[in-house]
Amino acid sequence: MAKIQETFRNIFKIHELRQRILYTLALLVIVRVGTHITLPGIDTSLLHSAMAHSNSDNLFGLYDLFVGGAFSNAAVLALGIMPYISSSIILQIAGAVIPYFQKLQREGEEGRKKLTQLTRYGTVVISALQAWGVTIHLLSMQSNNMPIVPVAVRGVMWSFSTVIILVAGTMFIMWLGEQITDKGIGNGISMIIFIGIINRFPFAILDEYRLLSGGQRNIVIEVVILALMVLVIAGVVLVTQGTRRIPVQYAKRVVGRKVYGGVTQYIPLRVNTAGVMPIIFAQSIMFIPSTLFSFFPNNEFIANVAQYFTYRSFTYSAIYAVMIVFFTYFYTAIAFNPQDVAENMKKQGGFIPGIRPGKQTADFIDNILTKITLPGSIFLAIIAILPAFVSKFGVSNSFASFFGGTSLLIIVGVALDTLQQIESHLLMRHYDGFMKSGKLKGRRF
Repeated sequence: MAKIQETFRNIFKIHELRQRILYTLALLVIVRVGTHITLPGIDTSLLHSAMAHSNSDNLFGLYDLFVGGAFSNAAVLALGIMPYISSSIILQIAGAVIPYFQKLQREGEEGRKKLTQLTRYGTVVISALQAWGVTIHLLSMQSNNMPIVPVAVRGVMWSFSTVIILVAGTMFIMWLGEQITDKGIGNGISMIIFIGIINRFPFAILDEYRLLSGGQRNIVIEVVILALMVLVIAGVVLVTQGTRRIPVQYAKRVVGRKVYGGVTQYIPLRVNTAGVMPIIFAQSIMFIPSTLFSFFPNNEFIANVAQYFTYRSFTYSAIYAVMIVFFTYFYTAIAFNPQDVAENMKKQGGFIPGIRPGKQTADFIDNILTKITLPGSIFLAIIAILPAFVSKFGVSNSFASFFGGTSLLIIVGVALDTLQQIESHLLMRHYDGFMKSGKLKGRRF
């Protein structure tokens, strides 16, 4: 404990690190303020009443978790950062199958700038479509037979202005995320999602307390639930940090009087190279049907189809799990290229004992990576769909969503990544970090 206190004191001794942390906190406060500024023309009292009686056990409730309650508040930042993530996912997939985007990825800094610009354009298009769906959803909401958007306010101009405000809110929050990445601490987009999820923690605890005090839950069940959550957290840490090391022998080379090589090093292959990206990929795609369904709130056929895509449905969980497994392999293929690793080893005079350099080494690494990725992907899928099954046993939806699934993985991943960046700043200035080894590893997404 004394060492941790000393570490925190050291953090604020470093001027640059202190400025970065304070800058990040200031921008996150702006994000939180924006989630409570309601869109113009909405009766807030009727909105709160309608939300209090609405069923949050659906994809809209899950979406609200990611945007920190902004959706239920009908706030100017109701769309959050999710359109930007969806646009990024589309371009990453396009980079794997479309030659033009593959060319941009190989062009270095200039290509990256072009891809960033295209991502922003895609964000505008996706957020405009989602904003249109939000306006239709808001127009259909009522409380005590009274619409939350008064009749006097309704019209084309209100819908148009609401779409513009929501799109502008998404672009603004995207800009804030970029500023945090450049001038703050941690990955900006991840930090914005992280703070939105953390914001729901008090409400999750309050829901469980109400169930406990109301006699709907006993203390034994609470202990069992908490024990399961501890196991899930331990599993999350394992799946984000677990590795398998492959030994690489470097042959001796004599240059002049100096001897190089003759040592054994290791290639660390992660059980989950993709991190939380497969879940975010799959979740963004699973939001698409609910967005499309919101365009037809009174269509009976669409309503029946939508039942198969509700948060608790078996169909949703099955499709979601399969997509996570698929995207785990897909993103691993993008993030880790065995052929490049094999070529670099060959150039440096390295080889895996018993394996020929070149193509056989690449095939060997690819085979190992494929085998260890399978359990990692399955574990990710289980964690992602766990809240939907746990909530069927009486656990409140907010509590299940917070302590399981995507939210827990994001919390662990962002926390590790941010601590790793702080650790780097401390070690560069010869201060002790959070760990004596100084090898705290994080995960960005």
